[in-house]
Amino acid sequence: MSRLASQKQRLYGAGRALVLSLSRPADWDLVASVWQGVQLDLDQPAPAIAVSGTDAYQLWFSVASPVSDADGLAFLEGLRQRYWPGVKEARVARLAGDALPTVPQQVDADGNWSAFVARDLAPVFSDTPWLDIPPNEDGQADLLSGIAPIPAGEWAGAFARLATPTAPAPSPAAPATAASSPRAFLLQVMNDPTVPLALRIDAAKALLANDPSR
Repeated sequence: MSRLASQKQRLYGAGRALVLSLSRPADWDLVASVWQGVQLDLDQPAPAIAVSGTDAYQLWFSVASPVSDADGLAFLEGLRQRYWPGVKEARVARLAGDALPTVPQQVDADGNWSAFVARDLAPVFSDTPWLDIPPNEDGQADLLSGIAPIPAGEWAGAFARLATPTAPAPSPAAPATAASSPRAFLLQVMNDPTVPLALRIDAAKALLANDPSR
């Protein structure tokens, strides 16, 4: 297995990859707001950045434990509502499971490629979100080697912060029922015996940390 294939397997094996895409136009400032926000607001690892080879930027999220397509898409929808509330739906794609694109890959007869790109170089691709030559495989592997998956124990907390009345986001290990508020969601997770113990403990800790009586 090549270094690149090994890194992709580490991060994006079955059920562990989620992609949020913005196109028409590809706007780096908007994409950067999510890339920074998940780190600063949600305390999550930085996702990988990719150009689609056609018209879009992509953020590739890795989850340490597999999640269902429905829950993964709910997470991405929560990000969209939080960071891109004014962006037209037609510009946004939320991808999981079999819908995931292949990166890197030649995407058309003109020789344009999708590729992972470094944060410092990402703004360069706003007008042309593609590479016109094949990306170096070792360079792609190096970029992915610096990406970390979202730990399973932090997944419930991220959902709780993204939860809204219009887009409830269940825990991937919990039944997909709506929660009317972050507190209600955490209570649901904590009291559900089907949820792994580690997630229930994390939910309890989050409730205690936000208890106004303490």
